[in-house]
Amino acid sequence: MRILVTNDDGIDSPGLHALAAMAVRQGHDVVVAAPAREASGAGTSLTGVEADGRIATDIRAELLPGVPTFAVSASPAFIALMATRGAYGPEPDVVLSGINRGPNTGAAVLHSGTVGAAFTAVANGCRAMAVSLDVSFRTSDDGPYAHWETAAEVAGDLMPLLSPDFVLNVNVPNLDAGDLRGIRRATLAQFGAVQMVLMEQGHGYVRMSLEQSDHGAEPGSDDAWLLDGYVAVTPVRPSREAADIALPGLVDTAGEHVGG
Repeated sequence: MRILVTNDDGIDSPGLHALAAMAVRQGHDVVVAAPAREASGAGTSLTGVEADGRIATDIRAELLPGVPTFAVSASPAFIALMATRGAYGPEPDVVLSGINRGPNTGAAVLHSGTVGAAFTAVANGCRAMAVSLDVSFRTSDDGPYAHWETAAEVAGDLMPLLSPDFVLNVNVPNLDAGDLRGIRRATLAQFGAVQMVLMEQGHGYVRMSLEQSDHGAEPGSDDAWLLDGYVAVTPVRPSREAADIALPGLVDTAGEHVGG
């Protein structure tokens, strides 16, 4: 398959490199295109640094032999969108986004640049997976404690489950592969492991900060399985019409009143 590997931690992230290496080992046709700088929290935003309408793109030395590599001054979702339009060679069949430094769980996936790239890929006809490793987002990501290879191996094992109908959101405990307790399908937690909180408010400014959530993990949720040492896997659909919601008094497309 033709695979685009991207992320929101930036082109130099070891998680990105581990994910690309896994795809190469599986024999896929791989291209890497990722933000030139960290773009965490970008969600599905389509933003980029333009000059005369052109998105700034730096062709990097190959991360892996035969793998074209691009550092792009754009959000992860915009990179995924551009890839589906042939910006980095043939259009991808699959988009792998990650491996994110820190978990992407609960309703907070709405704001994740990692998940946002995968959402955008599925919305444009690709299959996609967002992969995150449960390491602290406040610490260096190049130490021996960060088990990027574990997350990459898990992602490879889950590739057959990919579908153009949903994003596979995968959160991996920071453990050796042999220490994982298993893989579980999970619901999205109500809050998520990381939350944005107001730290300070003053005249003409506010200061926000990402903090670990102090809410208890809900049984069966991605947070709960992750805390228990399991890989948490959640299929999530990008924007879809809520066809089951009644809107009393409004007229549907057939000209009939619906919802009472």
